[in-house]
Amino acid sequence: MKHFLRFLLSIVFLIGHLPAEEALRPNVILIMADDLGYRDLGCYGHEKIRTPVLDKLAAGGVRLTNFHSGATVCTPSRMALMTGAYPVRLGWTQGVIGHLIPNDLGMSPEALTIAEIFRSEQYATAISGKWHIGSGPATGPLAQGFDEAFHIKLSNNQTKQVWQGDTLDPRPFDNRLLTQRFTESAIRFIRAKSQQPFFLYLPYTAPHFPVQAHPQWAGRSSFGAYGDVVEEMDFRIGEIIQVLEELKLRERTILVFTSDNGPQADQPARATPFRGAKWSALEGGTRVPCIVHWPGGVSAGRVSDQLIAAIDLLPSLSRACGIDWRSKSKNQPKIDGMDVWETIAGQKTEHPRRSLLHWQGKSPVPQAITHDSWKLFFNARDAFEGPGIDFGTPEQVAATTNGRKTLGAENRAALFHLTDDPGEIIDRSTKDPEQTKKMLDLSEPLKAELSTGKLPFVSSKPE
Repeated sequence: MKHFLRFLLSIVFLIGHLPAEEALRPNVILIMADDLGYRDLGCYGHEKIRTPVLDKLAAGGVRLTNFHSGATVCTPSRMALMTGAYPVRLGWTQGVIGHLIPNDLGMSPEALTIAEIFRSEQYATAISGKWHIGSGPATGPLAQGFDEAFHIKLSNNQTKQVWQGDTLDPRPFDNRLLTQRFTESAIRFIRAKSQQPFFLYLPYTAPHFPVQAHPQWAGRSSFGAYGDVVEEMDFRIGEIIQVLEELKLRERTILVFTSDNGPQADQPARATPFRGAKWSALEGGTRVPCIVHWPGGVSAGRVSDQLIAAIDLLPSLSRACGIDWRSKSKNQPKIDGMDVWETIAGQKTEHPRRSLLHWQGKSPVPQAITHDSWKLFFNARDAFEGPGIDFGTPEQVAATTNGRKTLGAENRAALFHLTDDPGEIIDRSTKDPEQTKKMLDLSEPLKAELSTGKLPFVSSKPE
């Protein structure tokens, strides 16, 4: 009877039509690694890094194999995750705050965030980790829907300060201890809010450079310091799960794990079978691991290759929790994300997303579009030249030489079939001119529409 009642509750949450009592709404913990490659977990095929906690979550939920980050670098990726919008709608043009974006700029507080949506439904909200969307009071997490914020404002290579709300944490900064400290803060929040629904955003700095292992984890893995850092992060997520079990919250909590973008090219990370890395619109820069786990709410033991993006999490998680996100939106900015919760949960319905635009890290103009199994680069140079391009297996990198040889002075498209050629090596644009034209025709209205519903970056400085 207990399991039957739990099943009925999950159905109420999933269809989103019947009002669930506030106290019974599911909690959400959204965990994001920093620069973690597609293959850097055991359940995604890494041969040496051990991630038993995340592997178990994947086995008990769904592992997404065609999930794409909001952008290929930190700041726009996090903006997209928070708002469900392509980052160009929020004033982004290139780079990250502190590199190509001045430190005193940030995302407008007028943007509707996932934290604001959940808080408006009486959820307690908190962030514990890396923000990197704005450094001042007007653009910090407390101005974007979070009740509590234990965070660093920039990347861990850009700052030596940790903040508790708007107050500087007095403890010495130690990059090696950040994963532990962010986890401890997250656990304190969970314990304090265990009697009400909560939304917890846990954006770890691991394994972003500088990769420095916790003193108790140094040398534990068989994949150097990078492996040490990833394995510690897996262990810390296990600590959070233990607390959920202790508080009898496990079956009322949706856990999502993903990465903000592909791996840093000079790190020993892996994105195989894909080519490309952070800063690149190739699959290695944009396709990242994603695991969703919710006992009774997400069918267990599944792998989905449906096209899903980080921008889809805002509408999808809202739907899972019975929240009408559309009623909150004033198109500030326009939400590009789609409700794909039925796909995530394992319901047999038609998947809504078939196309997705992609950006590299240094241009507000999209470089590519995916549609079903096809991917088109509008300019072939973006597939064969530029940052993060020569990141892949030695064989993949060597094979791109042929692609570079065909580049002329004129602009031309490059077409790849991702199922047959996940490394995006064989340009089929001349062999499949009809598919190339179809993709170009599909992209034009999507690109033209990006000028609508825009918000500018704003100053982070207090007035």
